[in-house]
Amino acid sequence: MVDVGKWPIFTLLSPQEIASIRKACVFGTSANEALYVTDNDEVFVIGLNYSNCLGTGDNQSTLVPKKLEALCGKKIKSLSYGSGPHVLLSTEDGVVYAWGHNGYSQLGNGTTNQNIAPIQVCTNLLIKQVVEVACGSHHSMALAADGEVFAWGYNNCGQVGSGSTANQPTPRKVTNCLHIKRVVGIACGQTSSMAVLDNGEVYGWGYNGNGQLGLGNNGNQLTPVRVAALHSVCVNQIVCGYAHTLALTDEGLLYAWGANTYGQLGTGNKNNLLSPAHIMVEKERVVEIAACHSAHTSAAKTQGGHVYMWGQCRGQSVVLPHLTHFSCTDDVFACFATPAVSWRLLSVEHEDFLTVAESLKKEFDSPETADLKFRIDGKYIHVHKAVLKIRCEHFRSMFQSYWNEDMKEVIEIDQFSYPVYRAFLQYLYTDTVDLPPEDAIGLLDLATSYCENRLKKLCQHIIKRGITVENAFSLFSAAVRYDAEDLEEFCFKFCINHLTEVTQTAAFWQMDGPLLKEFIAKASKCGAFKN
Repeated sequence: MVDVGKWPIFTLLSPQEIASIRKACVFGTSANEALYVTDNDEVFVIGLNYSNCLGTGDNQSTLVPKKLEALCGKKIKSLSYGSGPHVLLSTEDGVVYAWGHNGYSQLGNGTTNQNIAPIQVCTNLLIKQVVEVACGSHHSMALAADGEVFAWGYNNCGQVGSGSTANQPTPRKVTNCLHIKRVVGIACGQTSSMAVLDNGEVYGWGYNGNGQLGLGNNGNQLTPVRVAALHSVCVNQIVCGYAHTLALTDEGLLYAWGANTYGQLGTGNKNNLLSPAHIMVEKERVVEIAACHSAHTSAAKTQGGHVYMWGQCRGQSVVLPHLTHFSCTDDVFACFATPAVSWRLLSVEHEDFLTVAESLKKEFDSPETADLKFRIDGKYIHVHKAVLKIRCEHFRSMFQSYWNEDMKEVIEIDQFSYPVYRAFLQYLYTDTVDLPPEDAIGLLDLATSYCENRLKKLCQHIIKRGITVENAFSLFSAAVRYDAEDLEEFCFKFCINHLTEVTQTAAFWQMDGPLLKEFIAKASKCGAFKN
């Protein structure tokens, strides 16, 4: 299942907002924009809004989701984006909308004026049921239910397929070799276009300088040309990277061709290929392939659920398919593509099924299933003995010292505060800690007492992140007291860098005498008190 939380931009949303997402797309030259559809079919956008690509009616960026009223309830089916960026989508009713950058008429409105809000693309598409859209850098394509393909926008290399290199201001039917043929799939590279027919044939047109059309040469094509090298196979999916192409056959065979600067063809080297080559020969049957025109990354999923990636992966050139721990190809682009955009419209299906980790998290402090209670400051926390024994050596030893019949149902805790102890118990269920730095000091004390080294590191991280002039000396004192050497050094350096301000705080002069003397001596030694 797709986890949209893997895309950094979605960390701006609350857990409730993320839980409502059913479809999503991350786009933009730096993956700084996103569109998502909620479970009640409302459409929201968030991000930088470069070239008005958010469609909000203005040019303002936003860190909070803005609703696109014009698209709410439209049931988005297919969505793609260009490098400008411009955005193109089709609905389940077959209607096409476009907005954003339009310097090359890629919005299909007959002008080069930007659309600051979604506008229906009408010319030649008004009576068509569009089932899929695709965008190159600055050109657009639409596939109709009857198998016809329409293209428009930038055409410097023939990517519109009109037979010329003149830009195409409105949607135009791609004919020539595709005349009376039924296309079932389309894809765009930066300046190239590909199509798959219902009989498995593949056609390409546009820029071919890296061999991305798979024709055995590197000459541009102004009209569709069949990829003859694939004549013996039946292709049912095709995807395009920046300048390379992947094709998947009905037998689960994977072919690659085009640019290979980053190893994106998966051939074990970085040599471009002018014709399709069979890759992942020794792997099990491939069921899905992934690439995106804005990246040099490739991914594939096998019948057994294994996900592989290759090409440009976080700056590294991976020249052979590398087995990942991911469960879907979308995760590869979220975590390793540059930029970290989505290669397709993400579909988020929320299931009732809970993982083991999710189930544990849900049952924390649940009176219905708990068999043990802690009482701190008069408040109760409900837990499960088995979970505590599995997760914590302190509790394992404690429970083993009791006979079952002597085990208390309520354990009193008086050496730690309620927020601190609750955070500790919740950590045992979730592996996470959510506390302000002042409370994290108490949790650091607990982690030290219970010999929970990982928790100790988490507390130190929270404290470092929350250090201020006002609390710096208190945190320094705590670090010394709990023998957290790394944190002690961090707090000391912070105090030295803000010495004038922190020495004016009450915490500085309230510090224990010996500790204050030790700090002054250490600070003097490094020259902090010279003046």
